Amino acid sequence: MMKLLIATHNPGKVKEYQALLAGLPLELTYPAQEGLDIEVTETGESFAENARLKAAAYARASGLLTLADDSGLEVDALGGEPGIHSARYAGNGASDEERYRLLLEKLPGVPWEERTARFRCVIAVATPAGQVHTAEGTCEGIIAFAPQGEHGFGYDPVFYFPEHGMTMAELPPETKNRISHRAKAAHNLQLLTSNFQLLIAGGDK
Repeated sequence: MMKLLIATHNPGKVKEYQALLAGLPLELTYPAQEGLDIEVTETGESFAENARLKAAAYARASGLLTLADDSGLEVDALGGEPGIHSARYAGNGASDEERYRLLLEKLPGVPWEERTARFRCVIAVATPAGQVHTAEGTCEGIIAFAPQGEHGFGYDPVFYFPEHGMTMAELPPETKNRISHRAKAAHNLQLLTSNFQLLIAGGDK
């Protein structure tokens, strides 16, 4: 069975990809398992550029079919912030809570109907030979006035789904893995590549 390297050190993403890709004929592996300790600077100006950079770098370093993503939160009242800077919004090394607390501090007095936002995810899968495929997924919501919920990671506690009546962090993980931006991007990528057969064939060359 061919290996697919999931190019992340984020335990939350690892857990989600294990669920999202469980049905594929691939053995999932991770940088630590492969002895990889490389740093990829996200110099892209879009989620897609950063995802491609990471996937290609890890594929070259590992010699494996590699999946990487770049994702983040876009808040309309903040002109799309934090966007591609979501992970570094409160500075390098900041906790998830410090990031979403800073976000809430930037929205004082903004009424509910103007707190619209979306999570956006672009997944890139690269072969060692240099082929790269990308797919995108988004989900729409509202920035809550206060954090709620214990599941998930990142900005999940303040991202509210009106149709579900709860934040992403309050959703059961199996529900999140059906409706999240990452789930939609993974689904779109599988459709694009006919369940990865094109990429698997490319990786065998």
